[in-house]
Parts: sequence; C-alpha cells; structure tokens
Amino acid sequence: MTLQSARGRAAALAALITVGTVCAGDAVARSFPFGPKTRSVNDLGNQFVPFHAHLWDLLHGRADGGLLLNWQSGYGTSFLPDLGTYLTSPYSVLVGLFPRDEIDLAVYVITLLKMATAAAAMTWLLFCLHRGGGEGGRWWMAAVLGGSYALCGWSVVEASYNPMWMDGLVAFPLLCLAGEWARTGRRPLIGPLIVAVAWIANFYTAYMATIGAALVLAVRLLLADTDVRERTRALGRATRTVLLGIALAGPVLIPVFLGSRHAYPGWTKQFAPAGWADVFARTLPATYSFFTPALFLGSGALLLACTLAFNGAVPRRERWVWTGLAVAVALSLQWAPTHLVWHAFATPNGSPYRQTFVFAGILVIAAWVCLSYDWPGRRALLGGGAVMTVTALGGATSELVTVWTFPLFAAGFAAVVGGLVLARRGRYAVVAALLLSGALVGQAAATTAYSDRMRLGRLDDYPAWGKPHSERAAAVAKADGWPRYRTDPGRDQLTGNDPVLVGGQGGSYYSSHTPDVYTRALAALGAGWTSNGRSVQSLDNPVTDAIFAVGARVRTAPGAHPAVIRADRTPPLMTVRPPGAEPRYDWNPFRNQERLLGSPVYSAPAGGSCPVGSEVFLWAPNYTGRARLGDSPWVTLRGGQPKRRAALTSLGTANSPGEKVGYSKDPHRTTLGCLDRAKLTAAVDRLKRTGALSVKVTDSGVRAELPPGTEGTAVLAAPRIAGWSCNGKPAGSYLGLVAVPLNGSSTTVDCTFRPPGLKAGSALGAAGLLGLVLLALLPRLLKRSKRTPGAPETTGITSNSQLQQAH
Repeated sequence: MTLQSARGRAAALAALITVGTVCAGDAVARSFPFGPKTRSVNDLGNQFVPFHAHLWDLLHGRADGGLLLNWQSGYGTSFLPDLGTYLTSPYSVLVGLFPRDEIDLAVYVITLLKMATAAAAMTWLLFCLHRGGGEGGRWWMAAVLGGSYALCGWSVVEASYNPMWMDGLVAFPLLCLAGEWARTGRRPLIGPLIVAVAWIANFYTAYMATIGAALVLAVRLLLADTDVRERTRALGRATRTVLLGIALAGPVLIPVFLGSRHAYPGWTKQFAPAGWADVFARTLPATYSFFTPALFLGSGALLLACTLAFNGAVPRRERWVWTGLAVAVALSLQWAPTHLVWHAFATPNGSPYRQTFVFAGILVIAAWVCLSYDWPGRRALLGGGAVMTVTALGGATSELVTVWTFPLFAAGFAAVVGGLVLARRGRYAVVAALLLSGALVGQAAATTAYSDRMRLGRLDDYPAWGKPHSERAAAVAKADGWPRYRTDPGRDQLTGNDPVLVGGQGGSYYSSHTPDVYTRALAALGAGWTSNGRSVQSLDNPVTDAIFAVGARVRTAPGAHPAVIRADRTPPLMTVRPPGAEPRYDWNPFRNQERLLGSPVYSAPAGGSCPVGSEVFLWAPNYTGRARLGDSPWVTLRGGQPKRRAALTSLGTANSPGEKVGYSKDPHRTTLGCLDRAKLTAAVDRLKRTGALSVKVTDSGVRAELPPGTEGTAVLAAPRIAGWSCNGKPAGSYLGLVAVPLNGSSTTVDCTFRPPGLKAGSALGAAGLLGLVLLALLPRLLKRSKRTPGAPETTGITSNSQLQQAH
C-alpha cells in the first residue's frame, strides 16, 4: 500500500479519521488519557490490563512462570488458555515498548491501532470489491466509509473496553479479502495465513467474522458472471483456505477450547430479543445500552446503505441481493436460532449482540456498492432518506434516546444529504468531503463521549496505574521470596488479578478459564468470589496461608501505606501427609482447612463466644452487611450467591470472656471458628519438618527432594488442574491439590505441567503447515510433470497481464 495510490490515500485517511475521532470523544468526556476519569471499566480494568501487564513481565523476563504455567495467579494456573484468549493479538506485544507503569496507556494505544487498522482494512476491501468507486474523485468517500465501520456503535460503545474484540473488527474485512482471493484463485498462501492470524488473535470474534465473510463471498459468487463449475471451485478454494488457517491456529485454539471446558461454569442466560424501538434507537448517535445491538454507523454510511435499493445506477440484481443480505443479517440478530449460530451455539454471559460488527461491515459494503457506480441522484436520496427517517422515528419512543440523539441525528443527516448533493456536482468536492467526514466525526465523537460517561455510571471501574499501584508493587517486591514462599498482594485488592498486575504469587484470579477444581477447592476453604465464581478472591487466613506456603502478605488499610505481614514459619511448596485414606470436604470451611492442613487448629465457640486469646473467624457466604467482635471495628462482608460469595473473615482476637459478634442486620445463617495460634504453629512445624528439603520451580513444573524413607502423600501447594503429571504419571489429587503417593523408596518428586490440548493442537498445526507447504509446491510439481523432455525452460519473465492481475 502506497500513499500515491487512491486506495492507499483512502486507507490512511480512514485510519486518521478513526483515531482522531476516538481521541476527540475521549477528550470531551475527560477520559483517560485526556482527563482524570478512568476508562478501565468492567473486564478492561479487571482482566485485560492486568494480563497485558503479565505479558509485559514475560517479554522482559520478570514473570514468575512462562507461556505454559502462570505461578502468580490462583496459586499456579495454566497460562496458555489465557494467552490465547486475551493476548495473542499481533498488537499485544507492543506493550513491551511502554514503561510498565504506563500499562493503561499501552492498552489504550493498542486499542486505537486496532481500530485504525480495521478502518484501513475495510477501505482497502471496498476498493477490491468495486474499483469503480475510486473514480470520479470518490476515493475519499471510501475513507469515510472505512472510518464509519471502525467507529460503529459496537466498536466505540462495547469493544472499546474489550480490546480483544477489536481483533474481530480487523478480521472481518481481512477475511473478506481472503474470500475474494479464493474466488479469483489468487494468493492461495496468504489467505490461510490471514485466517490463522485472525483465529489466533481472538477466535471468538474471528468465528463471527468468518461467518460474515462467508456471506459476503456467497453474494459475490451469486452476482459473478461465471458458471456453476467455477463457483463450486471457488467455494472449494475458500473452504480450503479456512480449514488450513484454522489448522495452523490449532496450537492455540485447542488449549483454549479445553481450558473453557475445564473452567468453572459461571452463569448462563436465555436469549431474549430486544424491543424493536430500542433496536431502531441504537442506529442513532448518543445512545447506550449493554443488552441491545449497537447499530450506530454514522448518517453517511447508513443513508447510502438505505439508498442502495433506490439507486438506478446500480444493476437491479446487485441492488436487491446486497439489500436482501443486509435485511437478512439484521433479522438474524433478533431470532434465537440464528443468534445461537452467531455465538457458537451458546448465549454469552454479557452482551447478546456481539456479532453486530459484522452487520456494520455488511452495511458499509452495501453503501459502497451504492456509491461505486455513481453518486446517488435525487430519487435515490429521497427513497433512502425516507427509510432512514422511518427508522429514526421508530426509535423515538425508546428510553435509550437522549436529549442529544435527535439534534445530532438531524445535523448529521442534513450534512450528509448536502454533501452528497454537492459531490454529485463535482465542483464542490472539497466541501462535500468536509460535510460527509465532519458528520461522521461529530456523531461518532459524541457517541464515544456519551458512552464513556455512561459506562462509568453503570459498570464497575478500576483506577489507572497510580500511586496505590506503585506502593503495593514496591511492597510486594521488597517482601518477595519466591519460590521459598509466596507473597500475596493482599485481600484488599485493586482488581481481580492483582498478582499479575502488582506482583506476587497470590490466590486471586479472574478469567474465562478459572478452573472448576480451583474455584471449588478455594470455596470449600472459605474463599469469596465475584462474577459467579470466575473471579476467586484471595483468602486472608493464616491456615490457608500455611497450606499454600504464603510467607508474606500485603495489607492496605484505607488511607494508609501498604504493610507487609510476614509469617513466623512457612512450610515449603511441597509437604507430606501421613499414610491413610484421603479425607473429603464438607460444607464447613473450618473443618476443611484442618483436613487439608492435616491438624485440628479450630474450636467451636462455646455459648456463642470464643476462648480468650483465640482469633475469631466468621463464615457467612450469603451475608451482605457488617459484623464486628465486641467493640472492635466493623468488618464489611459482600455475599449473595451465586453472583457474589463473602469470604471467611477475621473479626479479631477475643479479649474477654463471652465477647459476642454483632451484626448490622439479620445475618440469617453464620458459622464461627476459633483459631488456636499455638496449635497452628505446631502444625506448621510438623509440615516443615516432614516436607521437602529443597524445591526447584521452573516455567513448566516443580522438582522437590524429600527426606529419605518418606511415606504417605506428597502434596504440592498448587491446584490439581488438568495437565499435571508427576514422576511420569498423571498427578493425583489431595483435596484439590496436586498429589503424589510415596512408598519410602524415592526421595525425588518431579512434576511437570502441559496444558491439555497442546499436543493435539501442535499436531493439527503441523498438519496445517504441511498442507500449506504442499499447496505451495503443488503448482511446481504439476508444471514439472507436464514438461516434456527437451522442452525449453521458462525464462521466469512474467507477462504484463500477469503483473496486473498480481497487483
């Protein structure tokens, strides 16, 4: 792509319009990095920024763990599924170019770059679909349409804080390009590579983009002036392209798929179509909703798409086929069976309209088809304007409409109509370009700013990296003793993934792949959670700290500097339980902790109170309110299963006989446990005495040396997630932790971790690579087999027609 060509200039202009518009909208909203308001809402601050921080650590050699095993989160969890879900976009590695304390800025810049790439890719695609649109000075309108696609409501309202979704925005026009190459028999090697990159970057939105590209290809074949045989061959080439690309992505896709299968189930919901008034309202600027399709596209692209059916300059068949596709896709958003097809046959937990970007892309293509033959005339503009007006009026009764919606719509509509009329006259192209691009910039910037503000009021938000982050990171780094012991960044967390954000090796972990075994084991021990069990919180409890070898813990009181609490004694990462049957968990977390620890350390309160000197712990998973011991400070609990679960919480030390627990409201059912610190110290000493003499931790496993003659069960302080093997055999489980039976004859325990599906995925990737190599060699082999003895060799000179086709 060069700026000397019309499509090169158009692609660059589309990227510039996109970046400038988003930055302008964020600046108006005073959102980061243009103001004090954070943009890290929901999963952006809770997942994506922390995981990008972990990638930064990996790129700079500072992470605990590697590509296969993450030692920092969840007391040791599989990392490849998280990598494939959140971080395998080609843009993600750019975080390494930023300072670590500018991780929020890095993610913002990456998001802008993805949007800019999507705008440029769509613009490039438009020229490939209909080159005629670049004639007559219409190249700049391709840039406006490319920008409209990248600035659609789905992009600026929903995907802007789900940066991994932006890879789907980029993938759709690229996959359509791959479909074009398959249709014309060109670039057989680049097509599968594009499919592979798209599916590796984000398989979920790539799946939707692939469906959309298949629909576009079907329309192109239907409209092509070729016979059935050639269309069938084109479909075969397209199918081969997709299958080879997906096979190449196998080493990432299969571990991600199996990671989802082993994850805690979270929550599910049934699809319910949105009201049509709300659907129509979402085509307008300055509207916001999480559970309706964000159909805003800008008045220019939307008017041209509506005008297509009335534009006599476009052949009748082409007009109605593209219009029919747009209508069919719009209806598919609202019908449950097609909704399931778009979402891989499972209604998503959040927004049920994640495929909306494909519809936006199809509308932009329809708009370009309308424009590519000629600027629309008066009749076409009247017809399209009428459709657009009826659509706007259909959304007038929706509660999603704001005081800014219709003024922005009217101003943009007038500017677009005026711009199209002037553009048809030719002499006023500059004014027309300013009106059409200005309408898009104004409406999209306003929608961006409005969405920025609405998100802060409706979603959880998290601060950008600042002084609290730096102080906690410094405290963790100072206390770090890995792998002799773990350092937990604290129960008072900034995000659900603090261990990878500020450092340490804690128990908190939030991901789409949070293992079922981990959530259930930690819940049995008294841990709290949010996000229906997908976001497990760290337990601030001395018994579980001993179980998981937590030797230092950061505590941060409101308004105070972080304080590091160090344990007097900490068992090694691998300890030993005596011979005997494995115990089982029940409903009581105090008993469950004792069973995993191997010693009784709690007593039940007598007469409702604990012995003087014991530490009092409260277990009330469904309680939302405050509790306190005697006159001690109030402690807040936030329960309410299944969405939230309150953690087992310390209320302090019993200082006087008969000291009772008070509540701010009726707690319904609670359980108290009285911890005897002397008994806990004795239990820890026993674990240290019988545990591993040395432990070596690698990026994919653990090797421990035990005292000679050790019998019983070696227990690694890590959850027994799928993929662990020890001494050449699948690892056992001891109350949810990695376990190895011992018979006294061996003193070495060597455990390795390989994510489920890595072997199968690697084999599939190798098969895809082999297929790609054969595809590259096949033409040469066929050419060699057809060459007759004595025939002259080809000179390697390419004809002018071949050069033009390759271009």
